[in-house]
Amino acid sequence: MSLKLGVPSKGRLMEKTFSWFEKRGITLSRSGSDREYAGRVEGIDGVSLILLSAGEIPRELAAGRIHMGVTGTDLVQEKLPRWEQQIEEISQLGFGKADLIIATPACWVDVDTLDDLDAAAAAFRKTHGHRLRIATKYHRLVREFLTDAGVADYTLIDSQGATEGTVMNETAEAIADITSTGETLRANHLKILSDGLILQSQATLWRSRVAAYDAGDKEVLSELLDRLS
Repeated sequence: MSLKLGVPSKGRLMEKTFSWFEKRGITLSRSGSDREYAGRVEGIDGVSLILLSAGEIPRELAAGRIHMGVTGTDLVQEKLPRWEQQIEEISQLGFGKADLIIATPACWVDVDTLDDLDAAAAAFRKTHGHRLRIATKYHRLVREFLTDAGVADYTLIDSQGATEGTVMNETAEAIADITSTGETLRANHLKILSDGLILQSQATLWRSRVAAYDAGDKEVLSELLDRLS
């Protein structure tokens, strides 16, 4: 066997992950064309590289099909209920930083907090006869956050495209989405609630608690963690 390391398969997340490992003496590279999802690992024996979408990595770790993987905190906590029982955090990598937030139209001058949003949602339902719609890709995290905050009278609608555009397109009244600079929010005339931070996320190296490790894997894992610390 070899230790399987899952890394995002494209874009800046892949490039920055490769760079992070290279600074620690381990070279990761893609095999062949951009359409191939296998890679090479040089600088340490017994590790194989598997290129996956960032969204697939939490599930592959939780299923034990890979031993380690790099993906965002937001994806782990959204996709894996009770994630701490299935995987453990090894190291935060210092890039891919973004906040999962609740945002409303900037013109809602009386809505600044979650309590204000709760009141606005109740008034919206009374006026329009249906619940205020919040567009998001992060249903579990957003629902838990709003429940804890006591916000009711809303419905989450799934957003597969540009979430920030749903309010302008009148398919939602508010959004819950990832943002790094806030520029896209401002361009779409949205504002973040003052207490609307759900989660701070960044690229993180995780280890599967459920993957099978033979004696050789455990030795490789120990050496790898020493090198990366």
